[in-house]
Amino acid sequence: MSDSAPGVHVVSDQVYSCAGGVQRLADVYLPASSEGPFPVVIWLHGGGWRFGDRRMAPDLALFAQGAGVAVVSIDYRLSDEAKFPAPVEDVKTAVRWVRSVAEQFKFNRERIGLWGSSAGAHLAAMVALSPHEMFATDEHAGFSNAVQAVVDGYGPMDFSRIDADRAAVQKLDTDAESFVIRDLLPAGDPDSFESRLIGAPVGSSQQLVEAANPVRYVRAGNPPFLILHGEADTAMPWQQSGLLFEALDSVGDDATLVLFEKLTHGFFNNRQLDEVDCGAVTVRRSRTDKSSRERWSCDAQQNIPGMVEDFLRAHLAGRG
Repeated sequence: MSDSAPGVHVVSDQVYSCAGGVQRLADVYLPASSEGPFPVVIWLHGGGWRFGDRRMAPDLALFAQGAGVAVVSIDYRLSDEAKFPAPVEDVKTAVRWVRSVAEQFKFNRERIGLWGSSAGAHLAAMVALSPHEMFATDEHAGFSNAVQAVVDGYGPMDFSRIDADRAAVQKLDTDAESFVIRDLLPAGDPDSFESRLIGAPVGSSQQLVEAANPVRYVRAGNPPFLILHGEADTAMPWQQSGLLFEALDSVGDDATLVLFEKLTHGFFNNRQLDEVDCGAVTVRRSRTDKSSRERWSCDAQQNIPGMVEDFLRAHLAGRG
């Protein structure tokens, strides 16, 4: 984590919740080039809901500088401590906390987004799609947990379909997120990440699985989604992102699905992502039958960090 990027002020170890009697921490990255109020994006790390913390992330200081938004990176309760819906509750609490401290940090209460990686993307989708009163606690109860945009990186969307979508498991990539989930089990296994999250085997817990599936909550009027997935991802098959896109498209919501031919799991944790050859890139946009397929070079202007920045500028900062 770069705490010294020029033009960014970092405020670490902020307590946003005391869920379970433990202080839950957040780090705040503020662009120093503007006086605010700042649009905010909350970063949600991956790690199969069992590993990782708020520092398993892209270079958030550099991102805050480039995008011109404040970034808040949070810890949330992991599955060895608390089961579903605990981490969803934590993220909703974090959204309300951001609004509660808006004056202190010069946040824009009306412009808050979520950016999640893998398990974090699942949580982002759950928070954005589920009814606002669902999975909400009493902490910061006077504030809304609604969000205005979501960046979803290779998150699971329907636990019951993961094993059917997943090809033969191969060796994962070497980024931090793939390293911590290297002992991958089928989703239906009682000891899988998904089963540990819900506290019961996926294959015999239909009610819990349905409650934890973000696609269940899709309805018209959701915030815009940018959904990114690698077609070479053997940890979480890209078809899971396809399910979310199709569901959002079916109700007429704003969604963009981008598939990268050569990318594997956990690519948001690659600090040199803007130099990676993604291979052929397939782009699908909701509310249209058109899709495009093109190849980006590593020095292309439209790289992945730039795509995320552009999306957040358009939907949070109001600059297309």
